[in-house]
Amino acid sequence: MSSRYPAPRRLAAIDLGSNSFHLLVANHYAGQLQVVAKLGEKVQLAAGLDEDERLDDDAMQRALDCLERFAPYLSGLAASDVRIVGTNALRAARNRQALIDRAEALIGHPIEIIAGREEARLIYLGAAHALAEVHGRRLIVDIGGGSTELIIGERFEPLALESLHMGCVAYTQRFFANGDISEKAFRAAELAALSELANIRRPYQELGWQDPVGSSGTIKAIAAVQAASGDAPEGMITRQGLKNLRGRLLKCKKLDKVAMEGLKSDRARVFPAGVAILCAIFEAFDLERMRYSDGALREGVLYDLLGRNTTEDSRAAALLTLRRRFDVDARQANNVRATADHLVTQVADHWSLSQEQCQFLAWGAELHEIGLAISHSQFHRHGAYLLENSDLAGFSRPEQQALAFLVRAHRRKFPGKELDALPAAARTAYARLARLLRLAVALNHSRPEQPPRDVTLRADGETLYVDLDQASDQPLLSADLEQEALYQRNAGFRLELSR
Repeated sequence: MSSRYPAPRRLAAIDLGSNSFHLLVANHYAGQLQVVAKLGEKVQLAAGLDEDERLDDDAMQRALDCLERFAPYLSGLAASDVRIVGTNALRAARNRQALIDRAEALIGHPIEIIAGREEARLIYLGAAHALAEVHGRRLIVDIGGGSTELIIGERFEPLALESLHMGCVAYTQRFFANGDISEKAFRAAELAALSELANIRRPYQELGWQDPVGSSGTIKAIAAVQAASGDAPEGMITRQGLKNLRGRLLKCKKLDKVAMEGLKSDRARVFPAGVAILCAIFEAFDLERMRYSDGALREGVLYDLLGRNTTEDSRAAALLTLRRRFDVDARQANNVRATADHLVTQVADHWSLSQEQCQFLAWGAELHEIGLAISHSQFHRHGAYLLENSDLAGFSRPEQQALAFLVRAHRRKFPGKELDALPAAARTAYARLARLLRLAVALNHSRPEQPPRDVTLRADGETLYVDLDQASDQPLLSADLEQEALYQRNAGFRLELSR
């Protein structure tokens, strides 16, 4: 292909859902995503969670077998062009790291657990692109295996995001565990869903929408069954059609007897629970109809991936909002970032630091004082807590943990325990980033009008050499750097201050 027609960028997303795993591979060309491969498998990860929220061996093996089949589609793709996200079942599983370690070794790419509201944001992004031709405010509903996401938004901007603890696999285990489909069990599932919806019902209705839309497998299946029975046009769900479907399911009496035209056999067992949840949503929001959209989480992941490290990076916008909310000193934040950027450019190649890792250093520099909004005492700890536990659009849980670590590590004793809590593959890089951030903070300790210039830094293995010529007539700066060298030495690192 000639330079006039550049090669498309190939991207891949995998959604590790509580019920199904989905793979989407697409070429990005001329502003459009062109689907190359689209696969889905029923893994029912949530069904493998025991009473202690631990995944059993069978569920783990089903997951690994599926990922082994997905792996060839990722061959040759750069790390920056692949994103694999885990949702509710992996959020809940106490032993998820055991599965993640084996899965990452199998597919050669990291797996990120995303929070419920981040899942909702990505679902909206995927659905909104699929509905780009339709204007007006939308209510997007996505019933998964372990959670249900409800989002109100306009165009590509979500206005309200929520992830509720109700899903077709979880509710099957909770209300239909004995395999019976009764009026009592069905209504109990609906009432439980109505209870989950109670907290968002009024604010959602006050915000309002013109276009109710459903996405993903459960709603797709309900729409297909209604179309096959003549209860609704293709791609549409109606209130009366749901009432009729509810009655048909009650007549089946047993989960293993559920069989309907338009319903795939591998979804039949969790279908009644999904219908009960959607019935509750129609009841809570007084809906008469809902249409189905093919865009969902995996599409949203790809569109979000395209925006990363650009002006459309949702993570940068989320952190800017956080800085403003907690009134971070902008001049000091920018000075520390400028110094951190200057330091990292001198050692990035030697330390094999990626563009993404350097970006996290910059964000850590901008946010290192965020904890001051809570208390001056131990503010690095308060800042880390805020970053690890806030809902930050665009960030996965591991990303928030990494950013929180940098803020926690920027002063005082080097936090070895928190470093060990990071994924093993990330520890070396983030220890290096933390050391650079600590230096940037020390060099700006006196809160100058402008960041210090002409700081020379060199790395030899893990040893850092700092040129102190510019600090020769600044005894306070010299003392700060001497103290920092001691902190790093106590943590097992070498920081040499040349004169």
